[in-house]
Amino acid sequence: MVNKQYPEQFKVDAVALYRSRPGAAIARVAKDLGINHETLRNWIRQDDRARSGAQDSPTAGRNRPAEQGGSVAEQENAALRRRIRELEEERDILRKAARYFAGETRW
Repeated sequence: MVNKQYPEQFKVDAVALYRSRPGAAIARVAKDLGINHETLRNWIRQDDRARSGAQDSPTAGRNRPAEQGGSVAEQENAALRRRIRELEEERDILRKAARYFAGETRW
């Protein structure tokens, strides 16, 4: 069995792509990316652990008004900033995919 080494950015983008498709099957996203579904599943698990570990750390949430009982406006702003980051990440992934597939169709 051949173990492929994928760039870290590819892994991050693959997990983000999966998360940007609510209800999508891991196997389908993996097939679209041309990777094994178990590989993608492992990357998602690692990302979940990293996210939960970051939230559980003693310094997590420091200087975050939404978690320190800030005003409703501050909490809403923080939620909107998170959503903007998610949307920008999805947009970037789609741009990269479009560039990849545009290059693939050229002879």
